[in-house]
Amino acid sequence: MPDFIFLHHDDASGDGGLDWEPYLSRLREAGVFQGGSKVGPGHCVRKAGVAPDPLTHITGFVRVTAKDLEEARALLPGNPVFEAGGTVEIRELPTG
Repeated sequence: MPDFIFLHHDDASGDGGLDWEPYLSRLREAGVFQGGSKVGPGHCVRKAGVAPDPLTHITGFVRVTAKDLEEARALLPGNPVFEAGGTVEIRELPTG
């Protein structure tokens, strides 16, 4: 099964106090949780020329296993960013 990454944007109301443990526990119990983390500040670099500023609107990610995009999307209920009205960007990760 492919892996998907949920990229969490910083547009959720109450972003600082979101309770992640119930959601992550549910994903672990379902056997689909592959990891995740907050994302701190960063810096873009290029070999030549000026690099763009890093995207500051992405605050964290969760990686899950699902058979397809629809199954991955079905894992969003309970996600604190999603439930608070924020944006969760879903991306399929390439295999091999």
